[in-house]
Amino acid sequence: MAERIECELAIIGAGIAGAGMAAHLADASGAILLDQESRPGHHSTGRSAAVFIQNYGNETIRGLTRASGRFYRQEGAREFPAPLLSPRRILFVCNPETRGDLDGLLAASEGLREIDPDAAVEAMPILDRAWLSGAAIEEGASDIDVDALHQGWLRRARGAGARLILDAPLERASREAGRWQLDTPKGRISARIVVNAAGAWADRVARLCGAAEVGLVPMRRSMAVLPVPSGYDTRDWPLTAEAGDNWYVKPEAGRLLVSPADEDPVEPHDAFVDDMVLAEGLHRFEQAVTLAVTRVESSWAGLRTFAPDRTPVAGFDAAAEGFFWLAGQGGYGMQTAPALSALAAALVDGRTPPADTETLIAALSPTRFS
Repeated sequence: MAERIECELAIIGAGIAGAGMAAHLADASGAILLDQESRPGHHSTGRSAAVFIQNYGNETIRGLTRASGRFYRQEGAREFPAPLLSPRRILFVCNPETRGDLDGLLAASEGLREIDPDAAVEAMPILDRAWLSGAAIEEGASDIDVDALHQGWLRRARGAGARLILDAPLERASREAGRWQLDTPKGRISARIVVNAAGAWADRVARLCGAAEVGLVPMRRSMAVLPVPSGYDTRDWPLTAEAGDNWYVKPEAGRLLVSPADEDPVEPHDAFVDDMVLAEGLHRFEQAVTLAVTRVESSWAGLRTFAPDRTPVAGFDAAAEGFFWLAGQGGYGMQTAPALSALAAALVDGRTPPADTETLIAALSPTRFS
């Protein structure tokens, strides 16, 4: 028999956004986390090659990143049994055609310094010195343990009384007598507030709830797993990104993860690789390195969902009562999650947000699209 559940807060989506929100509530005992899949984090959260990079995104993203850095290095270090960050330098490289892109990165950077091309090859030995005309390095970047963060937040939320319901896509929604009535295959949930943390599906959730869409666009990002050439030890290699955003490569677990840095607009779906896009990206990568791509061990794709201004959407809807947006994290979701989760939870609870994110509220608010 389908359940009828009364709760204070229904969070739609149990990826990093929804899990983080639930974990940061002052009282999670009245919260329900709904996810359409059989396991939380199946889509973007579970397919992220996440790196903490300060020099990434617009000013609002960088503000969230700075605030999140304090969590990763301080609060998170106390809360989680193992470090959530591990050192990973970021190397930006260019050829003559993309020199202007590298100059732009340097001009807007924090802690990014230009290095000699020969030093870049020393750091990343497979780079082709004949292709390379400039480089810059960020020493303070890190890999993020996404699974540890996501699962840790889910455990914290459940421990505080939140309930997780899987295989429960939203089918219908209505607002009656000051409460949301949400119909799912698992039953009807009645909630005072709905949090839309549905990732690529967030505009669809808004439509079902009668709220105006904000123009979120899911974009496919592909990844190929390549073997490391014999004779190389990749443990200290940096993540290396072409300054014009045409490819990047990340050493991981004895393999090379190579992405064409694609951003192809798609409908929300269980993302899969477009073989032609991946092949073209691997060709661009080959032009900049001394190795030939002869074998792809595996590949996958994920969705990065952006608002029109490439800034997350967090705040109560301007017209739909009790409807809270937490969507559009794009490619910055993991590095900004701690600060954005704490800010969103405070806004839903009616608490004063953390001081280092209070100035970002207007830039994140969905009312900016009204």
